[in-house]
Amino acid sequence: MNKTLTRADLAEAIYSKVGISKVESSDIVDQIFEEMILELIDGKSVKLSSFGSFMVRNKKQRIGRNPKTKEEAVIDARRVVVFRASKELKNKVINE
Repeated sequence: MNKTLTRADLAEAIYSKVGISKVESSDIVDQIFEEMILELIDGKSVKLSSFGSFMVRNKKQRIGRNPKTKEEAVIDARRVVVFRASKELKNKVINE
């Protein structure tokens, strides 16, 4: 079974490689994610070189269909976060 990488894992990696305290490394991880979230809330994109980009897209209202009942329903307009992997990330994942 594949293990999922968590915030705690990232903080542990910073702690072991940089040598700062576990509390400080956890705070760094939290601050990075908080900054990314604030940028996305403002509608800006977040680009991490050699990794990928997070963007907010506005989806229009549309008609959808319930797959069980086949009944049509209105899907409201909404904002969604999308991720686009960089070429470098794609190549590393494919070739490993």
